[in-house]
Amino acid sequence: MLSFTSTFPVYLACGATDMRKSIDGLAAIVQEQFALDPFSSALFVFCNYRRDKLKILHWDTNGFWLYYRRLERGSFQWPDGGITPLCLTPRELRWLLDGLSLAQRQAHPRISPEVAI
Repeated sequence: MLSFTSTFPVYLACGATDMRKSIDGLAAIVQEQFALDPFSSALFVFCNYRRDKLKILHWDTNGFWLYYRRLERGSFQWPDGGITPLCLTPRELRWLLDGLSLAQRQAHPRISPEVAI
């Protein structure tokens, strides 16, 4: 199961990716276009042209996980761009999955329990 409490690096493929690609095709993109190791513990995130489907490639011990998400309505606020992937925090990935933009100026401020009292 995909967990956002982990500290895995997250690499986002800007622009559109052909969603017909499966594990081998996405791993080839990671290795050839991004010059990164698909066998690392990182999450590699890809989105389609219509911005309503995404895939996340993740290596775990002895095999790949391929997570797939399809929106019934709406679209992801996906960045356009070149061939260089964006490096995100798990929190920023969560924002994208929740329909928020990476360009948002601010989120709710973090509050520590001492300050909230």
